[in-house]
Amino acid sequence: MKKFCLFFFFLLFVGKSDVALFAQSNENVAMPTERTSTRISSKSVIEDNIVYNATDSIIILKNGIIHLHGNASVTYQDIELKAAYIRLNIDSSLVFASGITDTVGTYLGAPIFKEGSETYESKSLLYNFNTKKGLIFNTVTQQGEGYVSSGVTKKSTENVFCLQHGKYTTCDHHDHPHFYLSLTKAKMKQGEYIVTGPAYLVIEDLPLPLFVPFGYFPVPKTYSSGVLFPTFGDELQRGFYARNGGYYFAINDYVDLALTGDVYTKGTWSLNAASSYMLRYKFRGNVNVSLMENIVGERDMPDYAKSNDFRIMWSHAQDAKANPFSTLSASVNFSTSSYERNNLNSYYNPNLLSQNTRSSTITYTQRFPESPFSLSASVYANQRTRDSIISLSLPNLNVSMSRIYPLKRKQVLGTDRWYEKISMTYTGRFSNSITTKEDKLLTSSFTKDWKNGVEHTLPISASFTVLNYFTVTPSFSSKLRWYFSQVNQTWQGDALTGAIVTDTLNGFYNVFDYSASVSMQTKLYGFYKPMERIFGSRINMIRHVITPSISVSYKPDYGLPAWGYWGTYQRPLTDGTFSQVFYDKYQSQLFGTPSRGEAGTVGFSIANNLEMKVKNKQDSQKEFTKISIIDNLSVSSSYNLIADSLNWSNPNVSLRLKLHKQYTLNLSLLFDPYTYQLNEYGNPKKVNITQLEKNGVLGRLMSTGTSFGYTFSNATFKKKEPSTNKGGLTPNEEPVVSVLEKEINELNPIESKKLSKSTMDAEGYQKFSMPWSLNVNYSMRYAYASFNTASMEYNRALSHDINVSGNIQFTENWRFTASSYYNVNTNQWSYVNCSISRDLHCWSMSASFVPIGLYKSYNFMIGIKSTLLRDIKYEKQSNPYDNQVWY
Repeated sequence: MKKFCLFFFFLLFVGKSDVALFAQSNENVAMPTERTSTRISSKSVIEDNIVYNATDSIIILKNGIIHLHGNASVTYQDIELKAAYIRLNIDSSLVFASGITDTVGTYLGAPIFKEGSETYESKSLLYNFNTKKGLIFNTVTQQGEGYVSSGVTKKSTENVFCLQHGKYTTCDHHDHPHFYLSLTKAKMKQGEYIVTGPAYLVIEDLPLPLFVPFGYFPVPKTYSSGVLFPTFGDELQRGFYARNGGYYFAINDYVDLALTGDVYTKGTWSLNAASSYMLRYKFRGNVNVSLMENIVGERDMPDYAKSNDFRIMWSHAQDAKANPFSTLSASVNFSTSSYERNNLNSYYNPNLLSQNTRSSTITYTQRFPESPFSLSASVYANQRTRDSIISLSLPNLNVSMSRIYPLKRKQVLGTDRWYEKISMTYTGRFSNSITTKEDKLLTSSFTKDWKNGVEHTLPISASFTVLNYFTVTPSFSSKLRWYFSQVNQTWQGDALTGAIVTDTLNGFYNVFDYSASVSMQTKLYGFYKPMERIFGSRINMIRHVITPSISVSYKPDYGLPAWGYWGTYQRPLTDGTFSQVFYDKYQSQLFGTPSRGEAGTVGFSIANNLEMKVKNKQDSQKEFTKISIIDNLSVSSSYNLIADSLNWSNPNVSLRLKLHKQYTLNLSLLFDPYTYQLNEYGNPKKVNITQLEKNGVLGRLMSTGTSFGYTFSNATFKKKEPSTNKGGLTPNEEPVVSVLEKEINELNPIESKKLSKSTMDAEGYQKFSMPWSLNVNYSMRYAYASFNTASMEYNRALSHDINVSGNIQFTENWRFTASSYYNVNTNQWSYVNCSISRDLHCWSMSASFVPIGLYKSYNFMIGIKSTLLRDIKYEKQSNPYDNQVWY
């Protein structure tokens, strides 16, 4: 017979006052009127009123005993007792409470004893208001994350309980817990700790040979410092290990610290410090620093390898209310390139193992009130783990000015004058950066390896309306760059064995450029009423919007020697002649160099938008709905009036279609208007012969591509239903609640949370539900690839791949997820990652596996959910680098 696990306690209640008043709160219940209150003799000292009531009957006998039947309750100070039946002895200050058994054998109205914030559930109890001592039989109480039950419990002073044949579990199935620690004897101090003698583990009523001579379970009301128990296991290359063991420091309410470490028998070790901090309405963040020495193989063996790695992670966010003018944010993920490969915790996460880049950013922004200026400073780092290349920018300073109208009058009367529409902005940037191997970063030279510079940008523009329909926008933009070095290149040697010699000249150099442009734009509207006999009567109108624009821009030739930005040298050829080669003197600088060649460009573009207005079928509140046929179809190109050849730029066609509320198709096509020939070095070179002249077409497709994704789920194919109340009830109907459910809700709050969370239909049956989702992402690119010397054209190649991920929840507790990447060109799955999990109520089980690919592995774990007993688990896993065959 399965026991119903409850917790006993004995309460001893000592009073000091001489008078106690018993008052009945329910005046409608029939009862003898001569016993509405009583005075306790001096032997029974009560300090406050005792209030009692019941829904069925209250019987007061002449011997001072009160019987309460039906949802009875007794309240005294911070103590509240509820039960189906309560017997109160006024003379002895004893109270007895128990539940009742109905006609079908269900035990209802079990006593619920509440003292302060603690709640105790039992089958029966005996309590003394005077001596504060009592016995409670088969009681259950929640202490922190766990539940303590006992056959007999005795309570002494200072809220200390002595338990006999107790049980400790984190399972809230009190009638039949899935597991528990059987306590031969134990002592519990309410809300502080549980100390036990010999205890052993029981799973599904099966005692296991897993026991401890004693146990200590803290029950802190707030988080506190404590030992972090490690997990144990073995790994083929590093040996046996103890991982994630250490100590947690609860420093204060604003910051904490966890120091943990890993130790392996073959010499590998790691240290980790993790801290979280928060100041309400100010900021919050967390820091994680890890050091690791990784040793693989046996010493003096060929496969022996030793490496040192580290990782710094920092996340900081400032509350918007803290300071509206000053902001500090950080997102740092900085580590050595081999850290994830050597970190055992990353082995079973293919996303971390396949991650090729990681970035870190720290930014501080200062805005000045009543001023258009703002200042920002940032540090940026980008790492490429494949070849351990790191790009570090330290610091980046940025001064910006928001748009101002310098000629605008302070007091405007009438319309703006033309010069008042002139606006300008300003941006100033200083940057200092380096790109190198991570092992050479600390030994790099600031003058030789680091690149730095300053850039000033000042754009000026205005916008005017001409003839009511045309918008004319003239603009002028200037840039000034400050560099601290330039290069000088020469050719040394003959045509076959010679090489370029580059010299770096340090100094202060100004690089200035400017450009000017003017553009004009308008909109043309066309409306079309389709014929009802062909298109039906629902289409009310079709609107076509054409947005043509034309622009003229100019920039000088910055390749002229007068500017001094480009240099030349003579390179000998194999036929004895020389060719003049232009080179950029600031080719390695941060902000670039003005381009060669004078340009006077005329640009044009035409954008189209097509929509139709359709009558609704059912919704009478909204008569028409707009449907986008073509959201955007635009064509753009430009022509250089000054260039002596290659005047046309590559035409571009863009298409955007709204196919669904959740999906928009974006397609861009780039065309090449010219043909190619080989230069003197045998490389393809664009020549001034158009595709129209050679092949009879306006241009040859250079590149195109698109990507789209869609998520399918239960709601995708579900028909829309008219809105109804939850459960299909009308406004005047109420959900049917069983008598048992009412009893549980009213008298048993601990048991009430066991009620099913499933959705019921109008007839009270559980609705069938199997939530699922499938996310499909497709990307395609068709572009120039290798050059075909026979046809003097570039070969084009198609590359496309598919990413698929999804999940399905078979039941409330079973869940399956999977993700995969498929390369259509190679006709291979790059990786497949699957996982399945099972919610075992107070336990959890999960299994994940990567069946194919470089990171083929598996991981299985079953354990207790509670963080207090998280070390009671079984875990089995494989290492993708061990090359173990497991299927």
